[in-house]
Amino acid sequence: MTTVKRKPVFVKVDQLKPGTSGHTLIVKVVSSNPVIVNKPRGARSLSALSQPSRPPRIAECLVGDDTGCIYFTARNEQVDIMTPGATVILRNAKIDMFKGAMRLAVDKWGRIEVTEPADYEVKENNNLSLVEYELVNAE
Repeated sequence: MTTVKRKPVFVKVDQLKPGTSGHTLIVKVVSSNPVIVNKPRGARSLSALSQPSRPPRIAECLVGDDTGCIYFTARNEQVDIMTPGATVILRNAKIDMFKGAMRLAVDKWGRIEVTEPADYEVKENNNLSLVEYELVNAE
């Protein structure tokens, strides 16, 4: 039995909504700022023989296209790919909520690929991460 791969449907940044996932989009990296992660005091590895665990590397990256921009949370080896000026394809990206605002992320089920430079200017005056959302319980 052969599996048929679906052609990815590319979305634009301004189409992203809270709580959604499975997005494929092409974005330019505008900036990348490392985030210092402090391990809580007393956090130890389970085994005395194991190597001390390194704290995760995290960077907040502003990415976008010609419709808008959003913060992308890069983790570990993703930090090396998300360099300012790079154009990347985010496959199976999801929207995480952080302090009531949207953040784009790619977990272990997704992929980041460097691609040909895009020929558009990122629309930085439409930052989706600056829009605050409030959780409303529908009853």
